Amino acid sequence: MRLDKFICKSTHFTRAEAREAISSGRVKINGWYDCHEATQVHENNVMTLDGEILQARPSRYLMLHKPAGFVSSNVSGRYPSLFNNLTIDNLISDDANNLDLADVENLHIAGRLDADTTGLVLITDDGRWSFNVISPKSECEKVYRVSLRDPITDDAINQLVNGVLLRGREELTLPAKLTVVTEKEVLLTITEGKYHQVKRMFGAVRNKVVALHREKVGPLNLDIPVGQWRYLTEEEVGYFYEE
Repeated sequence: MRLDKFICKSTHFTRAEAREAISSGRVKINGWYDCHEATQVHENNVMTLDGEILQARPSRYLMLHKPAGFVSSNVSGRYPSLFNNLTIDNLISDDANNLDLADVENLHIAGRLDADTTGLVLITDDGRWSFNVISPKSECEKVYRVSLRDPITDDAINQLVNGVLLRGREELTLPAKLTVVTEKEVLLTITEGKYHQVKRMFGAVRNKVVALHREKVGPLNLDIPVGQWRYLTEEEVGYFYEE
């Protein structure tokens, strides 16, 4: 973990405040001063701030039911930021866990969704855990409910299941699973997450996605109302740790 991130996880400092503490010589690693914010620190290191030993708080793992119209980012642009919305509405504030605005800054999304896509979003401050969620090597299945402009055809199903070539790519998408709900609605299961992948996959078979909803990640089913969140249980967190 980067030193500045470790300080944020051990205090209520923002990233900027952590970097200032490092550059001003207030931080030591194993008794030595270190002025590099990107220095990698490990569990067996001893970090101190102003002479006090730092202990990183436990990592946090949340499930959110993302509404449409928000970007999965800390930065606002054309659409309002999902994190900005969460902060303003105090959706991620829990006195029992000392979760405040500075803490929200250090959370990130494990598998983003487009602004107009709804559904299950996982949020954490554990980089290794989120890597296991999003890495194709983990073969973590994501299930999307897809509404289409045109009826799905048998030929399109065959192509999607076996892999399609996305524009700008040289390799086929990994094999997918597809369940037909109605002629214009399907459940698509994939284990990778390229940019706009689901929409591009259906574009490759000459169809168009008109609505997209992620309802499952690995064994986790979306079980909360739109705009709400909850902490994952210890068992649910363990689903995405390697044996």
